Amino acid sequence: MRLLIQGGRIIDPQNQIDLTGDIAIEDGCILTVGATPSGFSPDNVIDATDKWVIPGVIDLCTRLREPGEEQTATIASETKAAASAGITRVVCPPDTYPVIDTPAMANMIRDRADSSGFSHVHPLGALTVGLRGEKLTDMAMLMDAGCVGVSNGLNAVENTLVMRRALQYASTYDIPVFLTPQDPWLTGNGVVHEGEVSTRLGLPAIPEAAETVGVARDLAVIETSGARAHINLLSCGRSVTMVAEARSHGLAVTSSVAIHQLLLCESDIGAFDTQYKVFPPLREASDRTTLLNGVRDEVITVICSDHQPHGADVKLAPFSEAAAGIAGMETLLPLTLELARQGHFDISTAVATLTCNPAAIIGIDAGHLSVGAEADICIYDPEQIWELQQHEMVSRGKNTPFLNRKIAGRAVATLLRGELIFLRD
Repeated sequence: MRLLIQGGRIIDPQNQIDLTGDIAIEDGCILTVGATPSGFSPDNVIDATDKWVIPGVIDLCTRLREPGEEQTATIASETKAAASAGITRVVCPPDTYPVIDTPAMANMIRDRADSSGFSHVHPLGALTVGLRGEKLTDMAMLMDAGCVGVSNGLNAVENTLVMRRALQYASTYDIPVFLTPQDPWLTGNGVVHEGEVSTRLGLPAIPEAAETVGVARDLAVIETSGARAHINLLSCGRSVTMVAEARSHGLAVTSSVAIHQLLLCESDIGAFDTQYKVFPPLREASDRTTLLNGVRDEVITVICSDHQPHGADVKLAPFSEAAAGIAGMETLLPLTLELARQGHFDISTAVATLTCNPAAIIGIDAGHLSVGAEADICIYDPEQIWELQQHEMVSRGKNTPFLNRKIAGRAVATLLRGELIFLRD
C-alpha cells in the first residue's frame, strides 16, 4: 500500500521540521518527508492543503475502563475516540479491576487493543501489589510483558521507605516511574481547592500543600534513588517551581499537566457544577498562569488529557459524592493548539508536548516523522470551527465542561501504521 499526503504544513519538533510539502508512505512506514520521490505511484492521495501534518498524538494518561468497568467504556470504544482525535498511542494507568500488577493483565490489555485496531495502548504496571502501597510488584516482569513504566495510580504510597525501595528497584532496571504526589492526610475527603470557592460552597477542601508536600517528598526520594521519574498531573504553581529547581540541579525528573488545568480554575465550578470536579482539583488563576509558563519554559514537557469517561449518573450526584474526572481525549489536541495560537507557548512546543516528549518519557521510538518510522500521523485543520456536542462525541463518556463550546481546529484524518483509520466527513 502506497499513500501520499500532499501539500500540508509538516510540523515535526523532534526533527525540527516546519515546512510545506508531501509525505510519501509505503508499507506502513514513512518513505520521504518534504518532496515526493521520483517515480512514486501512490494507491491513494490525501490532499492536506491548508492543513497541518503532525506525528500521531501520544496521550500519557488515559483511562479506558477495561477491564472492570466495561459498562462505562471499553478499550475498543475509547481507542476509537482516540483515533477520531488524532491520537495514535495512549498510556493507561494500572488502576483497572483487577489491577495491572501481573504480566497476564498487561498482555490481556495489549491483546484487546491490538484486536480493536484503532490505537496503540501502552499499559503502566502497578508499582505495588494491588496498589496498596505495601509490597513491590515484579516490575521487571511487567516491563517484559509490554508495560512502559510503573505507577501507583492515584493511590498514595504512604510509607516513604516502601517508596524509596520501589524507586531503587526501578532505577536498577531503568524503569520509568509515574508519580502523582499527594499527601493522603492533607487530601482527606476534600473535593475542591482550599480557597474562596470551598469557603463559599461549604465543600471539604484540598489545600495546595497536599500536592506540594507530596512533590517535596518524592523529589527527595528520587534524588537518593537515581530513578527515572515522571511527576504526573501537576496542578499547583509551587509544584512547577519545585520541579524546575530539581531539574536545574540535574535531577532526571519530568512532569506533565492535564489540559483542563491550563484552561480552567476553581471559579469555573460556579454553583456545584460537577463537570468541573477533577482530581487534583482546579486551583487558582495564578496557578494556571504558572502552569502555562511551565509549559512555555519546558519545565512541564507533556500535556495529557487525563481522560476519565463516566456514566451520566455519577455526575448527577451531589458535588461531594460525584465522580471526579473529564472525558478529555477528543479535545486534547485542539485545546492545546488553541493555547499555542493564543501565544502562551509556540506551536512547536505544543506539538512536542503531545508527540516526541511523551514518547521519550516512556522510551519508545515514536512521536516523529523520520524517514523509516511507522506512519502514525494526524492531519489537522487549524481553521475548522466546531462545537463540541454530546451526541457527536465518540467516547462513551460525555462528561466534559467543554460541551457546547466553540473550538478552533480539529483532527480530520488519522493514520496508524500507514493505514487510514479515521477520516472526518
